[in-house]
Amino acid sequence: MRIRVNGETFDAAVHPGTLLVDWLRDGLGLTGTHVGCTTSQCGACHVMVDGEVVKSCTILVGQCDGADVTTIEGLGTPEALHPMQEAFRTAHGLQCGFCTPGMVMAGIAIARTHGAHVSDETIRHELEGNLCRCTGYQNIVAAIRLGARAMAEAGLIPAAENA
Repeated sequence: MRIRVNGETFDAAVHPGTLLVDWLRDGLGLTGTHVGCTTSQCGACHVMVDGEVVKSCTILVGQCDGADVTTIEGLGTPEALHPMQEAFRTAHGLQCGFCTPGMVMAGIAIARTHGAHVSDETIRHELEGNLCRCTGYQNIVAAIRLGARAMAEAGLIPAAENA
């Protein structure tokens, strides 16, 4: 299988029935994608496959043959964070950080779906598949709202409301 991960192409010599999250973490050493529950309940394992955010504990490596996968490590750099990553830093949308990679990926999907002016109510509804045990979600919601606006300013999503 050939899979592109964070811009680098890999010829995956792995059983096609291996969970994507396990291959990313154990095979490629990309440990930013977290395993939180192993039952697809928490969202800590969110990654993008061909631009769509998915729970990597529910998808097999064999389903990703020819796909383009982006993990949290592929979004930005320490010197130039992705606008959603910067928004989480600015709005203090994290505490222990365990859920943060999945929340950032979910935030990007929310911004892409609902645009720069997404409401707090919509963000809360869209985060129903993501669990955080530390924050109470207030700052996560604020970070996603801020990140959506920053993504629009950066030209990553349309600036129009509900685009």
